[in-house]
Amino acid sequence: MVKTEGQKLEEKLCYKIKNIGMEKPEDIEKANEFCEGYKKYLDNAKIEREAVKYSVEMAEECGYRPFERSKKYNTGDKVYFNNRGKNIILTTFGKRPLIDGVHFNIAHIDSPRLDLKPNPLYEKDEIAYFKTHYYGGIKKYQWGVTPLAMHGRVMLKDGSAIDLNIGENDGDPVFVVSDLLPHLSQQQNQRKLTDGIKGEELNIILGSTPVPDKEVKKAFKLKILSILNEKYGMVEEDFLRAEITMVPAQHAVDVGLDRSLIGAYGQDDKVCAYTALMAELECKKPEYTTVTVLVDKEEIGSVGVTGMAGDMLLHYMEDLVEAEGERVRDVLRNSICLSADVNAAFDPTFPDVYEANNASYLNRGPVLTKYTGSRGKSGSNDASAETMHKIISYMESDDVMWQIGELGKVDAGGGGTIAMFIANMDVDTVDLGVPVLSMHAPFEVTSKLDVYYTYKAFAAFNR
Repeated sequence: MVKTEGQKLEEKLCYKIKNIGMEKPEDIEKANEFCEGYKKYLDNAKIEREAVKYSVEMAEECGYRPFERSKKYNTGDKVYFNNRGKNIILTTFGKRPLIDGVHFNIAHIDSPRLDLKPNPLYEKDEIAYFKTHYYGGIKKYQWGVTPLAMHGRVMLKDGSAIDLNIGENDGDPVFVVSDLLPHLSQQQNQRKLTDGIKGEELNIILGSTPVPDKEVKKAFKLKILSILNEKYGMVEEDFLRAEITMVPAQHAVDVGLDRSLIGAYGQDDKVCAYTALMAELECKKPEYTTVTVLVDKEEIGSVGVTGMAGDMLLHYMEDLVEAEGERVRDVLRNSICLSADVNAAFDPTFPDVYEANNASYLNRGPVLTKYTGSRGKSGSNDASAETMHKIISYMESDDVMWQIGELGKVDAGGGGTIAMFIANMDVDTVDLGVPVLSMHAPFEVTSKLDVYYTYKAFAAFNR
């Protein structure tokens, strides 16, 4: 069929995002294979401590060794720095000197969840419970009647550490937040959706069996304590020295008859953490030194000693640069960063909050997000034209299909990433990540093609 002059002009001048499955069907099976490892990562890395542990194991298998300050490294050498067991930095040394800049790729490994309060254990009307404080932005009603698993670390009085993981293995008990039956929820139904279940109603059911002693005042609470003591040596005071969290017990699964999608908890942002990690691990002798960072606390503002608002990355870079006798500020100024975080995939069931021309869609590849923030770009890093050009050039040079996107309509909401924190270090930064359906829900959905092509984008960036 001969194209008209108008069709030729349209093809030359107009921007059109294409579906990967339509354009490159040969990559469907590659994506399926890649995502088997991703699903395994999700199941073994539900909290940041587990993500770091699992990532270290993967890194050491690929030849990474702990970073040694002031040591001189050569092209292709691979090192990692484990920060307090809750975030990790991995580096592959490049052909160029550090003064030419490094390529940062930074994702977060924490996800919304229910944390236990410091003094969580109580009983009421012959049922034992944990009190929780939700972590990050959640729709609280989604966490009712969802099977939950218990993860975390307890420091006993003698200084020994106990790592908890209950509810993930066959035969394990699970935990749950109860909800009212429809027959008795007339008043509850009058609440706003945000208060369908209130924060102080997110109480975890632990058990309903007492210690068989009528002289004990809190027999149901004591039964739970006796189980924890028998299995882990815990007493109630040990909760004050603990980080314990409740996460969905569901494992990562394929979604849809065509198995094209992945459903799991914590894909924001472990989908970017895994793809960035794999691109880092497979990097051999890059042009620029790569610095891949998996961070904590993004969902509550990137605070603390393991979050991007802290100085942990700056201190690492100071140590890295010291061996070459350069100033860290010069290295950072010449560097570029991919803030690897997800965006909201267009949901045809709820189209009103999206602006179609600037929404991201499933199966069209990673989303390049020039700015995040809320409404008037508040709390955003707004990437420059030059930064956009560089990142787009990397993807186009490796034939990586990608798309542009922003987080919903201007006045519909918004959100932030770690981009502004790395940009505050004088590093050119832009967000790139996977579009996600049902973001921040206990069960999020992503496209396997998008996951695979995000990995390809990070790999192109690390060349």
